[in-house]
Amino acid sequence: MPEKRPVVLVTRKLPEAVEERLRRDYEPILNPQDVAYSEDRLLELAGHADAILTCGTEKWTAAMIEKLPGRVRIIATFSVGYDHIDVEACRRRGIIVTNTPDVLTEATADVALLCLLGAARLAWPAQRDLRAGLWKRWSPTTYLGRSLENRVLGIVGMGRIGRAVARRARSFGLTICYHNRRRLPPELEQGATYHETLEGMLPHCHVLSLNCPGSPENYHLINAERIALLPEGAILVNTARGTLVDDAALIAALRSGHLFAAGLDVFEGEPDIDPVYRELDNVYILPHIGSATLETRNAMGFCCLDNLDAFFRGEPVPNPVT
Repeated sequence: MPEKRPVVLVTRKLPEAVEERLRRDYEPILNPQDVAYSEDRLLELAGHADAILTCGTEKWTAAMIEKLPGRVRIIATFSVGYDHIDVEACRRRGIIVTNTPDVLTEATADVALLCLLGAARLAWPAQRDLRAGLWKRWSPTTYLGRSLENRVLGIVGMGRIGRAVARRARSFGLTICYHNRRRLPPELEQGATYHETLEGMLPHCHVLSLNCPGSPENYHLINAERIALLPEGAILVNTARGTLVDDAALIAALRSGHLFAAGLDVFEGEPDIDPVYRELDNVYILPHIGSATLETRNAMGFCCLDNLDAFFRGEPVPNPVT
């Protein structure tokens, strides 16, 4: 490290072990109260920084990137996704962007299965009634969910997380098919069936899991037309990005019964989710906790710092986006 320690703007409150390492190796501008910074405040604080460690909750638009001082040369995002950063604007400014791949794969895949099981077994109304004291006795005909054995799980996006979801799902008796930009080699497919088009895969899917990036071309990838291609009584799981799903179309399908249930960890416009989701018994919802284990969040922070360490040593960063 240089004698004069680089100043790092840290936009959110991070796990203590991560902030301890920041204090040891850098001059961090921390956010101990986890305040939601305005764009103006972010730019004001960035004026004192050599680097920015940000999260998906901060939107770095082209206009904001253009206003950053020249001393900011790297943005490390505490996430795998980087759609909250205008990467092209950073490229024009010569600002390196890094992310945190690999380290949150297993935790996010765990939550995908939690959403799948919670949706399939109608866990929300069962838990709600139990907590409210409404459950009086066992009944043969209440809280009837759907079995997963001998069903087909379709995965959209067979990257690291998609493959980890598939690995877990097989233990529940699910057969795997997938749609991806390109077919995987056999050793990564692990017997899964590849579909070149999403439309070709959907009619086979009793369960559909979204594990693809929230890129502009994937905006409302799951719309009314594609939901209609799913079998009657299918289940939708989304632990990737809320923008992948057209909320109005999903809600209509859940209300009509075309979809049996949905398990959602992410939402468009979060935390301001469509309030109808709170009213539906056949939706199992979570507040974007896919990577929320202490071990994973520490690993994400350390990954960000590994990227910053390499940059300020003059070495190639381990996880470049630009």
